[in-house]
Amino acid sequence: MNGVVKGLWNIVLCGYPRSGKTTLARRIVADYPYFARIGVDELRYMLFNEKPPCRDEFLVYSLIAEIRDVLLEKGYSVVIDSTAPDNATREFLLTAKVKNVNRLIIALTVDRKILIERNVKTFGNADSVYAWDKRWEKPKGDIPIFKFRSNNMKEFNTCYARLKELLASEIHPYKPEFRPTVLTLREIRETLRKFLKRRRV
Repeated sequence: MNGVVKGLWNIVLCGYPRSGKTTLARRIVADYPYFARIGVDELRYMLFNEKPPCRDEFLVYSLIAEIRDVLLEKGYSVVIDSTAPDNATREFLLTAKVKNVNRLIIALTVDRKILIERNVKTFGNADSVYAWDKRWEKPKGDIPIFKFRSNNMKEFNTCYARLKELLASEIHPYKPEFRPTVLTLREIRETLRKFLKRRRV
C-alpha cells in the first residue's frame, strides 16, 4: 500500500456487470492509502436489499454524492464502483462540490462473448448484459475517459499499470488546467480574421 497520487481524484467506473469494476476499485483502494471506494450496489442492498432499480434510486444516488463530497473534503480521492451506463448518471457522479478535483471515467470493456460467459457463470443467465444494452449511451466528448480492457488478468494488469502512471503524473489530460480550452465561435472568427489580415500584408 505505497502508491502515490498527484492531487485529488473523483473516478467513476463504468461498464457492464462482470466487466471487472469491483476488482479494479478494490485494487486501487488496496494500493493507495488515500483512496476510498464507494460501492453503489452494496449501498443499495444495505438500504433496501433490492436489485437496481430499487424502490428509491434517487435516495441511493443522493447518498453516494454526499459520501463522495465528504471524502473529498477530508482529502481522500474517490473511486465510485457503479455501472453508470448513461451520460446523466456519469455527469452526476463526476460533479462534486469540492473544487480542483481531477475527474475521470474509467470505462471497462470486455469482449461480448467473454462477458456473456461470465454473467451466465455468475447469475445463470445474461439478462444483466441485455438490460445494460438498453441503457448504454456513448460517452459525450467532454467527459474524460480512460479505456480499460479486462478480457483476462494479463490485459487487466497492463491497463492497471498505465492507470498507475496516470495517477502519479503531474501533467496529464485529466487535470483541469491541462484540458484544452474550447474557443467560442466569436473567438474562432476573430482569430481567422487576424490570420487573413496578416496574409494580405
